[in-house]
Amino acid sequence: MNLVLLGLNHKTAPVALREKLAGLVTDVAGAYADLKARPELLELVLYSTCNRVEVLCATETPEDALRRLRDFFSHLPDASADELDKSIYAHRDRDAVQHLFRVAASLDSLVVGEPQILGQIKEAYRQATDNRATGPILNRLLHKTFSVAKRVRRETGICDYAVNISYAAVTLGRKIFGSLVGKTAVLVGAGEMAELAVEHLRGDGVGRIIIANRTLERGLELAQRFGGEAVSLEELVDQLLIADIIISSTGSPQYLLTRDQVKGVMRKRKHKPLFFIDIAVPRDLDPAINDLDNVYLYNIDDLKEVVEINWQRRHQEAVKAERLVAEETLKFLDWLETLAVYPTIISLKEKADRICEAELDKTLKHLGPLTEEQRQALEVLTHSIAQKLIHDPILFLKGDQHPQRPTQSLDLVRRLFNLDPDREPAIAEEE
Repeated sequence: MNLVLLGLNHKTAPVALREKLAGLVTDVAGAYADLKARPELLELVLYSTCNRVEVLCATETPEDALRRLRDFFSHLPDASADELDKSIYAHRDRDAVQHLFRVAASLDSLVVGEPQILGQIKEAYRQATDNRATGPILNRLLHKTFSVAKRVRRETGICDYAVNISYAAVTLGRKIFGSLVGKTAVLVGAGEMAELAVEHLRGDGVGRIIIANRTLERGLELAQRFGGEAVSLEELVDQLLIADIIISSTGSPQYLLTRDQVKGVMRKRKHKPLFFIDIAVPRDLDPAINDLDNVYLYNIDDLKEVVEINWQRRHQEAVKAERLVAEETLKFLDWLETLAVYPTIISLKEKADRICEAELDKTLKHLGPLTEEQRQALEVLTHSIAQKLIHDPILFLKGDQHPQRPTQSLDLVRRLFNLDPDREPAIAEEE
C-alpha cells in the first residue's frame, strides 16, 4: 500500500489561487463523492484551510492516483493549468507521512507553532469519516498524527512564546500578574487585534471582560460572542476604576486617555496598580501616563521586541520538534511495512498447519491405537517443528532485510515456500 499527498499552500501559491481552490472544496460531500468515484483512490482525507488545500490518499497504484488527484485540482475554475502546475506539490510514502505530521504540529504553518491547525485537521478527519472515505491505513495515520502533534506541544516549547501582537499583549499581562484568573480586563476597540486579545484573555481565565468601542453595536457583538460586557468610549474613564489591565487597539488619530484623566482615577483607586498595553498605531494612550505612580504603560514597540525574541525561541524549539516528527515518521513506516508482510506471514503459517495436519493423519493411520494423551503429544510435536521451521522466514519478513526492495523480500519468501501454486515457475518468467 502506498501513500500519496497532493496540494498547494502559502509557500507555493498566491492567496488568490488558494481562495479559488478553497471554493472548490466548499461542498465537502460533493468533493468526496468526486474523489471516491476514482477507483485508484482507496482511502482519502481532504483538508482545506486559509493557507493550504491538500488531499492525502492510500493507493495500490501511486502514479495513477497522482494523475487522478491532479485531475481533481484541474477542475478549479478560472485557474490556468500552468498556474496550477507551478503551485502544486506531491509527496509519496515517507515524505507524505512526514509532511502530514509537520502540518499538524504547525511546523509548516505561516506562523510556526500556531495552535489552530491541529483542530482543523481533526475536523477534516471527522468529515472524511462522515463521508466514509477513510480505512484502516488512514485511520491509523490520522490518529498517529494527532498524537505526534500533542507530543510536539508537550515536549517542546514551540507554542509557548507569543508571536503576534495581541497574544504578546496578553502574555505580558500574565507575566505582570502571575495569573490573569479573576482579573478584569478592558479592551478599547473591537477590531481584529481586540478580537484576538479577547480569545487569549478568555483562554487565560480572565474573570471579567469589558469592551469599550466607539460603535456600541460592534462592541456588543464582540462582547456577546465571548461572554463579556460592552460600553461606549465615553464611559472609558469610569471603567478604569474597576480595571486591572487595559489593552487598547483603535484607529483613533488622537489620545483616548490622557495623563490627567488617569491621575484623577488613581486617587479614587487608592493607587492600586493599573496596567496599560497600547498596541495601536498611532498610539491611543498618552505616553505621559507612564510617569504616574503605580501606573505601567507598554506600547507596541515593547511588544515587538518580545515577539522578535519569541520568534527566535520558537524556531529553536522547532529544531527539537523536527527531530520528534522524523522519529515518529519512521515508527509509522515500520508499522506500514509490517502491514504489507502480514498476508505472506499468514499464508506461511496456514501452509505449515495444513502440512502438519496432512502428515499427522497419514502417520496415525499406520500406528496402532493411541491414547488421547499420546495423540495430543504427536500434534504438539509436529506443530512445534513446523513453527520452528518458519520462525526464521517470519523474522526475515518482519525485519525487512531489504528496506530498499521490500517487494523482492516478499516475492523471495513466496517463491521459496510456493505460496502461490498457480503462479508459473520462475524459470518460465526468466525465459
